[in-house]
Amino acid sequence: MEEKDKVCPACQHKTKKRSDKERRSLINRLSRIEGQVRGIRRMVENDVYCPEILIQVSAVNAALNSFNKALLAEHIRTCVAADIREGDEAAIDELVLVLQKLMK
Repeated sequence: MEEKDKVCPACQHKTKKRSDKERRSLINRLSRIEGQVRGIRRMVENDVYCPEILIQVSAVNAALNSFNKALLAEHIRTCVAADIREGDEAAIDELVLVLQKLMK
C-alpha cells in the first residue's frame, strides 16, 4: 500500500507522512498563531479598547490564511500531483471541493 493510500485506523481518514522540515514549519506557524490568540484573550481580560483587539484578530486571520496557503501549496505539489501522475482523476474533484470550502 502506498503512503498516500494509508488510512488512519481510528478515524478512517487518509493520512500523509510529512518530512521533519515540513512538520516543524507547520507546527511553528501554528504555535505563533496560538500565541497570538492567547494575547487576544489577555487583551479581552484586561479590557483593552475594541479596535486594538480587532486589529490583532485581523492579524490572526492573516496568519491562518498564510498557514492555509502553505499547506495547500504543499498538498498540490505532493499529494495531488502524485495522484494525477498515477491517473487518479478523483484527486482533482477532491481539490475542487477543498477549494470551495476554503472560499466560503
